[in-house]
Amino acid sequence: MDFSREFVKDVKRLIVKVGTAVVTRADGRLAVGRVGALCEQLKELNSQGYEVILVASGAVGVGIQRLRYRRLVNSSLDDLQKPQIELDGKACAAVGQSSLMALYDTLFSQLDATASQLLVTESDFKNPHFRMQLSETVGSLLDLRVIPIFNENDAISTRGHPNEDSSGIFCDNDSLATLLATELKADLLVLLSDVEGLYDAPPKLPHAKMIHTYVREKHEGEITFGDKSKVGRGGMTAKVKAAIQAAEAGIPAVITSGYATDNIVKVLQGQRVGTLFHKDAHSWALVKEIGARELAVAARECSRQLQALSSKDRSKILMDIADALEANEKLIKAENDADIAAAQEAGYDNSLLSRLTLKPEKISGLANSIRVLADMKEPIGHVLTRMELADGLVLEKKSCPLGVLLIVFESRPDALVQIASLSIRSGNGLLLKGGKEASKSNAILHKIITGAIPNTVGEKLIGLVTSREQIPDLLKLNDVIDLVIPRGSNKLVSQIKDSTKIPVLGHSDGICHVYIDKSANMKMAKHIVLDAKTDYPAACNAMETLLVHKDFLSDGRLNKLVSELQRKGVTVHGGPRASALLNISQVNSFHHEYNSMACTVEIIEDVHSAIDHIHRHGSAHTDCIITEDPKIAEIFLHQVDSAAVFHNASTRFCDGARFGLGAEVGISTSRIHARGPVGVDGLLTSRWILKGNGHVVDGDEGVVYTHKNLATQA
Repeated sequence: MDFSREFVKDVKRLIVKVGTAVVTRADGRLAVGRVGALCEQLKELNSQGYEVILVASGAVGVGIQRLRYRRLVNSSLDDLQKPQIELDGKACAAVGQSSLMALYDTLFSQLDATASQLLVTESDFKNPHFRMQLSETVGSLLDLRVIPIFNENDAISTRGHPNEDSSGIFCDNDSLATLLATELKADLLVLLSDVEGLYDAPPKLPHAKMIHTYVREKHEGEITFGDKSKVGRGGMTAKVKAAIQAAEAGIPAVITSGYATDNIVKVLQGQRVGTLFHKDAHSWALVKEIGARELAVAARECSRQLQALSSKDRSKILMDIADALEANEKLIKAENDADIAAAQEAGYDNSLLSRLTLKPEKISGLANSIRVLADMKEPIGHVLTRMELADGLVLEKKSCPLGVLLIVFESRPDALVQIASLSIRSGNGLLLKGGKEASKSNAILHKIITGAIPNTVGEKLIGLVTSREQIPDLLKLNDVIDLVIPRGSNKLVSQIKDSTKIPVLGHSDGICHVYIDKSANMKMAKHIVLDAKTDYPAACNAMETLLVHKDFLSDGRLNKLVSELQRKGVTVHGGPRASALLNISQVNSFHHEYNSMACTVEIIEDVHSAIDHIHRHGSAHTDCIITEDPKIAEIFLHQVDSAAVFHNASTRFCDGARFGLGAEVGISTSRIHARGPVGVDGLLTSRWILKGNGHVVDGDEGVVYTHKNLATQA
């Protein structure tokens, strides 16, 4: 829990205000999915003993939609040709309030919860008896586990203008929420918006930075507000004003996104979501955080210093890192043991523990891989093509670094070492975000690696992101970060792809197949299958599905192979055909990555059936055929559309180090830029260098183009 959010442990009564932009779609209709997710969160909190009060907006917008439709169906063609009179806002509010409450009532009823409606106006609060009765009524409702839903009664409001605050009491539902928070003695105010929180500039601008904790003395003059929301009355300006007023009254407030399905729950868990307003924020001795942009910019600047070094000096950095890893083996092991103990206590499964573990031989192997990288041919500035465009005008295409990489990975601290060394070899800046389960291992490895980087380059070449709350900010930096590589679950990869405009390189699943053709050498097949499954079951290149030609069933060879897998500790599941014939449990889906000592077996008609199965259920990672028939092998190798396709070799060979790449940042199943194990070459791009002698285009008059290919060595 972030220390600034520790106050949530004492929260019992909270007020949630949901804006019109959250409860309505772009066309003005109700966003039923978002409203449903909101109700689910409030029901969950209600069940946990929280006293939840909702301030709802959107009635006028809903009323406008309904009345426009009613007017349309009651109009003649002549009526539609006439200028349309603007609908009365108070009438819209009256119609919309009943529709909005009907939706809340239906949704809460489905969740076995009860809601009540309370409509108020600014004049009500002028009456002290009303205020007393309001407090008593809400208290009774909360004691009965009823969720009160407040809204300003716009239908009978005496305001001349929707935003007019003639009474000085409240002027919109944001300020109403603050008023209720003080009147009802709430412990927390949550204001739901259509953005993640408060930014120092309009969020769509590339340089906009999110403010996690608002300090009035610091931020008041720094913030530039964008256009007000096209729906509703308040906008971010009103929310900030309401949050400041609540905080000054001693009630913490958080502005966060209502589009997320669990942000209210996260706020109450103490997670650092949204923007916090707190009366003590100005006095907190906050440790200065390096913002996402600062991290990325620093990495880019350091990468330019790295590229300015000679090839020999860059290689020396890698050699120094390899030596430092081996010299600090005991220290690395101690921190890794602490991570493993915490993971075991947390109940993580064996596959994650396997990926998390750094044994001495693995550390030694990492050091040796780095030395292989250091001895590789210089990748930067390599002339790829050279052409004479005209006499004395020569064009070169040269390799160069991509720029700044953001790598998000889960549970494998050895990935940090591989990625960092590849980044240095390719001249790129790097930002790393590892999984929390490997936090101690990642921290010590990062310290050792950056400690070996000379001051002429700077240790900020490789930044370690320790807070997951910084990831959304980093994913917005498409002007500074050039490539994102997620290494982890399908959920992680999908979330990142959906959250950024930065190009994403990676794979989500490693559903690797081995197909045993009818002409296969059974002894070879057994060795390959056992290796592909049991050598390192947690790896993404481990076999998950075994496809076997139907002829292997009749002579008992398939039964023997399954028995051998089981003898080695592999749990064998079957497809519809195999499960029936082999008497093993049937899988619900072939598209499943076990990452453990388990696999699926299915019986296949022929190589074409195997190819079709792989295309329908695979993940385009690594697939293998075992056969002695070269024609069948060529069909498989040519037609299987995966990043790596093997003949008579274990899928475990699909690895950057085994491919001679020194290391890998991951295995890409993308079809653009890089595919398969991504080594140094996958972290490079190219640029054009043109050398002339006073050449000008001048409408191409007098220029004689030769377009002659030249040797790449000048």
